[in-house]
Amino acid sequence: MTSLTDRTRARLSVKQLRLRLRTNRRRQARKARATRRRLERIHEQLPKQVRTVLDPLEPAFSRAAHRRFILLALAAILTLGGRTINNLLRVLGTLAPGHPSSYHRVFSRDRWSLAALARRYIATVLASFVPHGPILLAGDDTVTEHPGPHVYGKGRHRDPVRSTHTYTAFRWGHKWVVLALLVPVPWATRRWALPLLIALYRTKEDNAKCGRRHKTPPQLLGQLVRVLMRWFPDRTLVVTADGGYATHELAELAARTPKRLTLVSLFYPDANLVEPPPQYAGLGRPRVKGAKLPGPAEVVKVSQQRQALEVAWYGGGRRRVETVTGTGLWYKGGRPLVNVRWVFVHDRDGTHRDGYFFTTDATMSVTSLIETYTARWNIETTFEEIPGPAHIKHAVVKGLA
Repeated sequence: MTSLTDRTRARLSVKQLRLRLRTNRRRQARKARATRRRLERIHEQLPKQVRTVLDPLEPAFSRAAHRRFILLALAAILTLGGRTINNLLRVLGTLAPGHPSSYHRVFSRDRWSLAALARRYIATVLASFVPHGPILLAGDDTVTEHPGPHVYGKGRHRDPVRSTHTYTAFRWGHKWVVLALLVPVPWATRRWALPLLIALYRTKEDNAKCGRRHKTPPQLLGQLVRVLMRWFPDRTLVVTADGGYATHELAELAARTPKRLTLVSLFYPDANLVEPPPQYAGLGRPRVKGAKLPGPAEVVKVSQQRQALEVAWYGGGRRRVETVTGTGLWYKGGRPLVNVRWVFVHDRDGTHRDGYFFTTDATMSVTSLIETYTARWNIETTFEEIPGPAHIKHAVVKGLA
């Protein structure tokens, strides 16, 4: 008995093959045109608020890719669980016309620039929330767990949530450096942190294996800040970050552009502060620093009078504090001097431990300095309350791989 696989197939002539190919192409073109028409109709039915936010991003895409991107973005808001493309398409259902692979290709094949998209997104956010005046930003890092054997860019990172003073917990996954915009909203008592730019931190071992120059999280944050300064040359940035980013290098960046960038962060009780160098007398090598000043801890120890203030505190409340402040030039061997104002803060309620803050703007008031740094906590709230970006970041990493 002849099997199905043994049956001979009629050979087509070259003319017949060309005709079949032309017919298939016409059929695919008709389907594509019908899909684009359905995408346009769905787009016209979207709420005005959605189009106001997402339509300015259209120049970064092709027209069809932009329409699919909007549908995926809306589905990511509504989806519970993993924000994979398949899960997003399940939520959309019949609102996602065309073949499912066309939505996968938005991230894997379509030729659009992440940088161009980020620039238009940030311009839209700034125009909506901070059209004028200084831009208050918060920088920090977060670790998302991805322990798989073939995950791009993963590493072994310290988990700040599960670690204590005596125990260090580690997680395998991605460490992201995030620069977020701090904006007040009328229905909340605290500012909201809206992520603007992210950068993937790579370990020393990974960078050495790939032949890349290693960049620390503070260096990545400085890179993100430089990008914003280049994209928006007419705006002033105020960046606040925790003690992990209180580096002399970031302070130098702010000192080089004092009219465009201010850094606010934790300070060191034993910081090396000096006076300005004396004028050159014409003999020997010019001095690069002046006489040593007492450190912040020494000044606080001998201070007889502290200023009592009531300032905005973590979480949107108010707090009574006592402060001691001073100024000086922050010195590090081989690096330029940085003029800083430091503030010692003592919580009169006794719920928070004493802290030292600093800013590269020596004219900033003590109240503004404290309230700027305590506003930084809102980025931690964003990391805690919005688990969704972990899945979006994973998709972005896969697209870049």
